[in-house]
Amino acid sequence: MQVISRLYVAAAVAVMAFIGAGAAWAGMGQPSDWQIGPQQSATPVMDDIVWFHNYLLVFITVIALFVLALLTIVVVKFNARANPTPSRTTHNTALEILWTLVPVMILLAIAIPSFKFLFFQLNTPPADLTVKATGKQWFWSYSYPDNGKFEFDSLMLSDKERRAKTDKDPKADVPRLLAVDNELVVPVNKVVRVQVTGADVIHAFAVPSFGIKIDAIPGRLNETWFKAEREGVYYGQCSELCGKDHAFMPIAVRVVSEQAFTAWVEEAKKKYARADGPTTVAAATPE
Repeated sequence: MQVISRLYVAAAVAVMAFIGAGAAWAGMGQPSDWQIGPQQSATPVMDDIVWFHNYLLVFITVIALFVLALLTIVVVKFNARANPTPSRTTHNTALEILWTLVPVMILLAIAIPSFKFLFFQLNTPPADLTVKATGKQWFWSYSYPDNGKFEFDSLMLSDKERRAKTDKDPKADVPRLLAVDNELVVPVNKVVRVQVTGADVIHAFAVPSFGIKIDAIPGRLNETWFKAEREGVYYGQCSELCGKDHAFMPIAVRVVSEQAFTAWVEEAKKKYARADGPTTVAAATPE
């Protein structure tokens, strides 16, 4: 039993180191090289997801090591050479009660926080801003129904466009397959309701750092929400196979201060204004 206890302690230390390494290596708003854990959280929902991920990792690791220890004991102690006369025991009431109650307790310990987080994710709080995201083959269109009649398309930057941008500004962050020409702009520390639909086939709107992923289905309006707590640019991708260019349909969300967002909206009303159709114009990005 001392060996098993030491294995538990070693497992706990290894899990904590594993989690710490994952958190340290996870990039802000986008995947990073050698990343182990989830991307760095930027919303309360993602905070819960990361916590629950780490919580389950401890359970899974301890259970796996416990089963491995039992198998090792059986192999070493109860093989034919070490135990030539096997036991004739058919059942043990106390043991059967124990291995029924313990899994039930483990499942309850997993189910209670999982239901709590699920309801938190699905119940949209009063929104400060509504954004509509429409998935198309193979780009996204965004509109701001609370802020006027304007809409713009967001397409992935080609390698040539990326090089032109970095030549102009060497410090520009334009990750390959993630950077777009027109970013979705939202204010920091505000509840943003995202209404999602599809224009042609089924797409999916997903931003890992926000902990959101929801299908964009033609003829149906789905809804999710997030509250970004840090400024920056956060990336996602279409997460439903939607055709040959599915892999080239990124999502870029720029989180700015409330003042910068207000200024951007005023400029966007002029640049993206439409009279009666979805005509779009090149987007402006707040400084």
